[in-house]
Amino acid sequence: MSAGRYFALGFGLWAAACALCPERASAAGADSAYTVANYPVDATAANAVAAKERALADGQQAAFRSLLKRVVPVTAYKQLTRISIIKASDLISGVAVRSERNSATEYIANLDFSFQADGVRAALSREGVPFVDEQAPPVTVVTTLLQGNPPTVSNDAGLWRSAWKGLDLQHTITPVAIQDLKPTIHPDTVAMLLAGDDNGLRILNDEYGTRLIVMAVGETDLAAKKLTVTLAGRDAVGPLLLKRTYRISNGDLDYASQLAAVVALGVLEGRWKAVKAGTLQSAATNAPVWAASTGGNGQDVSFVVEFVSAQQWNHIRTQLLDTPGVDALEISTVSDRNAGVSLKFPGGARGLANALGARGLSLVTTAEGLFLRPNN
Repeated sequence: MSAGRYFALGFGLWAAACALCPERASAAGADSAYTVANYPVDATAANAVAAKERALADGQQAAFRSLLKRVVPVTAYKQLTRISIIKASDLISGVAVRSERNSATEYIANLDFSFQADGVRAALSREGVPFVDEQAPPVTVVTTLLQGNPPTVSNDAGLWRSAWKGLDLQHTITPVAIQDLKPTIHPDTVAMLLAGDDNGLRILNDEYGTRLIVMAVGETDLAAKKLTVTLAGRDAVGPLLLKRTYRISNGDLDYASQLAAVVALGVLEGRWKAVKAGTLQSAATNAPVWAASTGGNGQDVSFVVEFVSAQQWNHIRTQLLDTPGVDALEISTVSDRNAGVSLKFPGGARGLANALGARGLSLVTTAEGLFLRPNN
């Protein structure tokens, strides 16, 4: 993938918009977020020296923009124009080379750009731009594949794993450690986890010796040109279950995987920022907290699900997840008898009602809004 295309991923795809307040963690705990590591640069010029100089200059400015989008909430991105005149070179504290190669006219490298934490904080604070730079406790991510008929889960060390490894997992505000799927994790455990069953999560906790663990399951359908990714487990915010589908354009599974990994990390970051601001449900709850929508396909539909038991709610939730066309599903609140849900679906509410009707669920309009109810 070209550096420019990678930049487009890094700059444009950050999930979970949320309103945040400025926060200051201790300098020791927050400064790590001010390094943008493994950043790709690429430039061409009349000679090798000029190409390297251009790559470094353009790269540090681009890395600075990436840093700002890491610590500033999506809802405040427009406010970044207030500091657009700041030169990254005025705030850079160091550059480290991870890899590089060059020709007579081109320079290509992966670099670590470190910025002056206090200087960036001062610039943001001076202009009244909110930011959150306190890192969350690390979470373990297990990259797996769902393949075959019937589908079975296996460990992945290929494109999906590489997509995660290509991200800056150390300096993100939600640090991630990648691990393999252990042979002791049986298919029924994965099935429980993907259905939102707490028993699956408890088994995962015991096997890996940590409460903060997320299984990132990739399911590729080349015939349908789509990659479906499910994040299931618990991060620093609380239980997490999110399913999202990505289009595979021109057979480029590598690009689709990288896009999905960028969005997934953005989900983890967005949830952490939201909970630090007190805008997301507390981690103390046992109900899964779904990540904010990241803008899937179809029309927006919001409704309230009514149920009589936790078992019935789990069944309805599974039905929603398995309905073709459902994307960017978000569960905002869960009580003993109802849950607030929003998603995207082709054809909007009418199309969703038709699709769910075949699954024994009724989406009805009342004076209070849309409600989803079991037929019996």
